[in-house]
Amino acid sequence: MTAIDVLPQIQRALKIVGPNAVSVNAAAPLPDIEPTDVLVRVVCVSINPVDGKAADMSPQLGATSGTDFSGVVVALGADVEADNWREANTMKPIKIGDRVFGGIFGNDPLRPHNGAFADYVAVPARLVWHIPTGTDFATAATMGAAIATVGLSLFNYLGLPLPSKSSSNGASSIKSAVLVYGGGTGTGSMAIQVLREAGLPVVTTCSAASSTNVLQLGAEAWFDYKSPTCGADIREHTNDSLAFALDCITDTASMGICYEALGSAGGRYVALDAFPVRGHTRRSVVPEWVCTPTQFGKAIRWTPPYDLEPRPYDLKCAELWYVVAQRLIDEGLIASQPLEKRNGGLSAVPEGMEEVRRGQIKGKKLVYTILDSEPIAVSA
Repeated sequence: MTAIDVLPQIQRALKIVGPNAVSVNAAAPLPDIEPTDVLVRVVCVSINPVDGKAADMSPQLGATSGTDFSGVVVALGADVEADNWREANTMKPIKIGDRVFGGIFGNDPLRPHNGAFADYVAVPARLVWHIPTGTDFATAATMGAAIATVGLSLFNYLGLPLPSKSSSNGASSIKSAVLVYGGGTGTGSMAIQVLREAGLPVVTTCSAASSTNVLQLGAEAWFDYKSPTCGADIREHTNDSLAFALDCITDTASMGICYEALGSAGGRYVALDAFPVRGHTRRSVVPEWVCTPTQFGKAIRWTPPYDLEPRPYDLKCAELWYVVAQRLIDEGLIASQPLEKRNGGLSAVPEGMEEVRRGQIKGKKLVYTILDSEPIAVSA
């Protein structure tokens, strides 16, 4: 392993201590570094709804919480330098001292010492992005989970074509519109931008307060999800031809609107959570739901229905998507959701998690600085 001069024996980490309960452990072990991993000294983290939800619905006692992070690479797994995958895909190699960001599987019972809400996080070298020049750690920390989720949802589960330099000019072979239910959410707004770069027309649901933003991001039309005719209005707007729906909310109401909006010929519906089975009311619609940590190709051992076997194909799709996404990031073609920087560091994260869990944070992400200055990386 190649690492900075000295790695500490312990770290601070936000641990699951009970249902919807987390606490900072100031003497937690560092995560093990697998041969294909890089170790990142975390600088900033942001809070996602899944962080609090996982701690509430499937708490893994002693596991480190947290998904989104940004930081500096301080160690390389034994096989990282010999892996030419990045070079073969025209991506920059990962080196010690690089500024990176991404999302990780927090609250993992199979890897309890690894999570974003800690001083250090281990992440596969192929599944991490470089932070482009001009982007700060706080902004980068808001994007990892959203980009990963959007890629898995759109290009694996919905089966849409990946963005290319030609598709961003409207050259996609698929002309059917894609419905993004919940365009005002972080994942929804990211999906709109990515679909725009894939050359696909987008319609979305949101509140009036978010309407200007979703149109600026690339949606061709927005519909008020509170309207009793929302689904019918979308079907009329798309001439009864809508074949793809991404549900970024996933409850009975959102699923019902998506199913009503999809055309008479049916189509594909992908939810960002386990959908209510009673909502599957049309045989012509193929429903799926996404659990983003499957991108790592390993089992998920949460409470059912989140107890999932490894999905190797999700890993393959993720690797393809990360290559494309790095180009979109570098070229400034996708932007983060608005953020709010909070003081207090790691110890303040539990309060933010609770605010997000209660639905008190709308249209922005909470970001916390874990480290005030960048670590100095030196080859061992």
